[in-house]
Amino acid sequence: MQTFFRYNWIVREQWYQWCEDVPHEELLKARTGGVGSILKTLFHIADVEYSWIQFMLGGPDFEDPYEKYDSLDLVRALDRRLRPDVEAFVAAWEPSMETRPLRDERPDGTSEVHAWGEVMRHVIAHEIHHIGQLSVWAREIGRAPVSANLIRKGLIEPSV
Repeated sequence: MQTFFRYNWIVREQWYQWCEDVPHEELLKARTGGVGSILKTLFHIADVEYSWIQFMLGGPDFEDPYEKYDSLDLVRALDRRLRPDVEAFVAAWEPSMETRPLRDERPDGTSEVHAWGEVMRHVIAHEIHHIGQLSVWAREIGRAPVSANLIRKGLIEPSV
């Protein structure tokens, strides 16, 4: 699981670098699907990752509105600010945490209980899903997307 978090962080940084060469208007342009734009999607990815981890830890949710982060530099800075807490949680992951229950009280008064391991895998899949949307949008504006390939990212060294 830690490998997939590191993979997502590498790919996210590669998307930030990709965005450096895209006009600001294209990053903000309303798009079909996802959460509406390239920049808002990158904000959403960092927000959701941090929020789920905070929820599991019983900490406060991140509630800043996207409108406070309407530039690539601001979204990147936010990600850098939130990431250390996420990295620490991921690094401390141990097998006993897999089935720890997380009670989710719904607005309608019902509740659900999820296993922490399920939530962690949801966070991973959530980002991969949105990275796919970014890839489609990249092609729509005539640019090659960031590679989604897990291989060649130096995540697992083979034994020799």
